[in-house]
Amino acid sequence: MEEARKGILAMAGACVIWGLSSMYYKLLSHVPPEEVLGHRTLWSLVFFGLVLAGQGRLGELGRLIVRPRALAAVALAALMISANWFLFILSIQIGHAVEASLGYYIFPLVAVALGFLFLGERHSAGKWAAVALACVAVGGLTWGLGVAPWISLALAGTFGVYGLIKRGLPAGPVVSVTAEVLLLAPLALVWLWGVHVHGWAGLTGRNLGAFGHDLSDSLMLMVSGPLTATPMILFSYAAKRVSYATVGLVGYINPTLQFLVATLVFREAFTQWHGLAFALIWAALALYSAESLRQERAARRAASSAGTSGTTRT
Repeated sequence: MEEARKGILAMAGACVIWGLSSMYYKLLSHVPPEEVLGHRTLWSLVFFGLVLAGQGRLGELGRLIVRPRALAAVALAALMISANWFLFILSIQIGHAVEASLGYYIFPLVAVALGFLFLGERHSAGKWAAVALACVAVGGLTWGLGVAPWISLALAGTFGVYGLIKRGLPAGPVVSVTAEVLLLAPLALVWLWGVHVHGWAGLTGRNLGAFGHDLSDSLMLMVSGPLTATPMILFSYAAKRVSYATVGLVGYINPTLQFLVATLVFREAFTQWHGLAFALIWAALALYSAESLRQERAARRAASSAGTSGTTRT
């Protein structure tokens, strides 16, 4: 099997896991989201650590976190991904999975704006038209429901900033994510200690301390680590073998599955305003994808032409 096909299959696998993970976290909806997040962080660290140890790459982790500037970037990335994970878990528990899926549909368009603002990227009129359509979709949904889709915007924003930070890290995605959860682990341990020893309750006002008291809950909390780490590893594998445009297109499997689970499995409300917003977002993504593919083909033709020209001169 050629490398590109392997990459596409790996990306599809990652997106299927991400897209269906909402059903897993729904089964843990009786456990406070802060507690779920704490265990997700700790067991992800265990899993990633074992992977790096098996590959003999733990030294890369040490070299990353001893550099002050890199450590500061990792800390900020850790804050963003932790907030993203928490918001996703919370949205599933409180019945806002539709909004969560909308957030991950919006993310590529948020990335366009962030690239322009912070990286000096110049985008075509087609991509800016896609961003404008997304803004109209969010505005229409806010008008129709009387409240902004804050969960969608926060998920798209935190993941967008996270991706922006990751671009500048001098390490691969698996090493950098391991560093992120390593920095978050002490906070997770303190929180879980408070939950089990002092009965701390989070935003939802609930305290459970499920781990160690219920075998099913304990196992599910432990599996949240591999559930988090496996798609990240698949994504890392895919990103090295297929173009970024292909990664983006296949990536829409994730929010599409989230949307289908939210509406068909969780039976969440889907109003005419949601229908209008999603229709506009899908149109924006179609425009964005078509423009990305056009630019990629143009870049390939230019590279091929330059290579041919160089060979002729030689």
